[in-house]
Amino acid sequence: MPLPSFPNFPGLPDFPSPRRLLLDCSTLLDHQVGGGVCGCCGALRPRYKRLVDNIFPEDPEVRSNEIKAAEYVCIAMEALDQLLMACHCQSINLFVESFLTMVRKLLEADKPNLQILGTNSFVKFANIEEDTASYHRSYDFFVSRFSEMCHSSYEDPDIRTKIRMAGIRGLQGVVRKTVNDELQANIWDPQHMDKIVPSLLFNLQQEEGVERSPSPETEKESPVELTERCFRELLGRAAYGNIKNAVKPVLMHLDNHSLWESKTFAVRCFKIIMYSIQSQHSHLVIQQLLGHLDANSKTSARVRAGIVEVISEAAVIEASGSIGPTVLEVFNTLLKQLRLSVDYELTGTYDSFANMGSKVIKVHEERQLQEVVIKTIGTFANTLPTYQRSEVMLFIIGKIPVPGMYPALGSANTGVEGSRMIQIMLLKSLLQVTAGFQSTNILTALPTSFLDPLLSFTLMEDAEIRLLVLDILISIIDRHDNRQKFSPVRIISDISVLKLKVDKCSRQDNLFMKKHSQRLYRHIYLACKEDSSVQRHFESLYTLLGLICVELANEEVVVDLIRLALALQDLALTEEALPVYTRCAIHALSAVYLNLISQLTTVPTFCQHVHEVIESRKKLVPFLLPEDVLVESSKIPEKLEKVEGEVLFVQAKIAEMLGGSGYNTERLATPYIPQITDEDRLSKRKSIGDTFSLQLEMESRNSPEKEQRSTAEQITFETLKQAMVDSVNVEELEREHRRQVVERFQTAPFEEIAAHCGARASLLQSKLNQIFEITIRPPPSPSGSVGNGHGRTRSIPVYEMKFPDLCVY
Repeated sequence: MPLPSFPNFPGLPDFPSPRRLLLDCSTLLDHQVGGGVCGCCGALRPRYKRLVDNIFPEDPEVRSNEIKAAEYVCIAMEALDQLLMACHCQSINLFVESFLTMVRKLLEADKPNLQILGTNSFVKFANIEEDTASYHRSYDFFVSRFSEMCHSSYEDPDIRTKIRMAGIRGLQGVVRKTVNDELQANIWDPQHMDKIVPSLLFNLQQEEGVERSPSPETEKESPVELTERCFRELLGRAAYGNIKNAVKPVLMHLDNHSLWESKTFAVRCFKIIMYSIQSQHSHLVIQQLLGHLDANSKTSARVRAGIVEVISEAAVIEASGSIGPTVLEVFNTLLKQLRLSVDYELTGTYDSFANMGSKVIKVHEERQLQEVVIKTIGTFANTLPTYQRSEVMLFIIGKIPVPGMYPALGSANTGVEGSRMIQIMLLKSLLQVTAGFQSTNILTALPTSFLDPLLSFTLMEDAEIRLLVLDILISIIDRHDNRQKFSPVRIISDISVLKLKVDKCSRQDNLFMKKHSQRLYRHIYLACKEDSSVQRHFESLYTLLGLICVELANEEVVVDLIRLALALQDLALTEEALPVYTRCAIHALSAVYLNLISQLTTVPTFCQHVHEVIESRKKLVPFLLPEDVLVESSKIPEKLEKVEGEVLFVQAKIAEMLGGSGYNTERLATPYIPQITDEDRLSKRKSIGDTFSLQLEMESRNSPEKEQRSTAEQITFETLKQAMVDSVNVEELEREHRRQVVERFQTAPFEEIAAHCGARASLLQSKLNQIFEITIRPPPSPSGSVGNGHGRTRSIPVYEMKFPDLCVY
């Protein structure tokens, strides 16, 4: 049948009616009915024909209105949507291209209702699962157009919100349609992610300041809620190799819009990311954040602080799910940022050398950054299991220079102050790691490789460093949360009110104290001698001593602790060069500790003696008790007169009292003398009292058969006087020598340093050769050497020597 022509356009056929057009188009999709009687019976008509009849009824009365309605696109799109839903999976590809072309035309329209209509049709299509792949379908336009709609700036706020929500749903549809189709363009490519992710973040950021009039659509779900749901769905579909492409646009968006400084939105974004991705991939996000922090090492402190806080939140989430290979990497990067921040603060520039174009460093912002980094280290450490926290503790202590071994730590531009600040920052970080640390095995919690360098800091001049070390030891030893019960420091007549948790010492505890107790006692004793110590130091010393007594004490340890407390009393009596406050504080520390330990031993006579001495002090010398000394406004005299008589604890009496209860009387009666080591010599802490202790210790170690002494070992007044002068001179000389060595390595040419090291190596080799020559030389003959006047005869080898029978086993 020939087609009718348009009257105004000769030669062109008349366009068929809408119903006829849809029937003709839908016939192409019919692979089951190729004609026949099926089309004549309404009940047997194919479903797509019945759908067309429902839209365009055959009633002639409504035909004129029907033709007018057919011109509305919404009717045509509804028809296409229903046809699409009716299509069989095998034949949908025949129709999709035409469908996507119409959707594209709608999205390109200027009218918002047409854009929303096209989006709704695309979303319906995206929810259809296809069994057959498509080789030629492209979604690049839809990604771009939906992303553009997400940033709509339409004047009417309600319409603007609807357009943005349509764009979000469209992007969600694109992701659903393409993420599992290997034949489609990879949606995870940067060209797509750089459009999708910023569009979602833009809408996620619009929660504040957006007023929406209530309507049925907006009341169901807000744009922010829809965006977050879409963002979570996108991240949840990301595989291992796609995490980087999904997270990088987030970092760039936060950079470009200066969102790190406010921190809140950045933290929220990465919480969504960490909770949405698969847990085994979470360490990849941490790695990207660490890399981004390194890349921003020279940006403002506020930006770096924001990134660090995000790492803190993300690392906690990661630790609760999967511990990847990033544990030490996190701490290494954070410690590096601490060192850089100290350099920036002291030099005032981000560059090694001050330039005219350098940015201005704000010291208070750098301080805030340092606090955030230290807090982050502690937050992450608290999520780690015990064994990993022990590794982190060793890792950090390895970054801190040991006194006497690394005289210079800071850069050439920061000098000694830089070294000191870095030491303090690293110790504060270590304190954060040890906070709340509870290990059942103290041997593994405080290995020698950790304890030795840590204790070496108790001998440093810096009061803040010494206090940090004491707090670290307290955190590790306190396994039953007894720390707070020793504060404030005061005399308690009945310690049962403290409700101390005391457990029997384990085998590991006994081994630890047997191995390390003397070192602990010595450092506590020497720490009390520091004239720069203040109230906080003595409070921490009392807490440390109390925890040792509660957590680690057996009978032998109790005896040594009593000896140590009495030795502190003697120290306050003999060290008249110490400040009055320090001497009074030592007396108070000794008294309050003996009061504690006497009640723990439950020996009535011992408790009675301690009680009598304390009561005498309350009446005669109250400034030797903690209530008058270890308070903010201490009540001490200007000069400390000679302390004697009933206000002192008597070692002989205590030994006799405890001896009756089975304690080692001989050990109790022996005054405690700290062992002096090379560590003390490196720290320049030897006083006259230490010299006495060293000499007495040497004498106590010698047996009765070796009573003969050389004149050089005799202690005279002149010897002590010379020791006072020499110690000062030697200290000044060694300090100057150390400064010269540091300066030489910072300023001297490489060739000079190499020559100097080579000379020292040659000297060492020559000494070793001499030692080897002596040890390898054959031993002399038992009968002696027989010479002819010109030299000795050859020595007899060991295997040829003749030994008496009594010497042979």
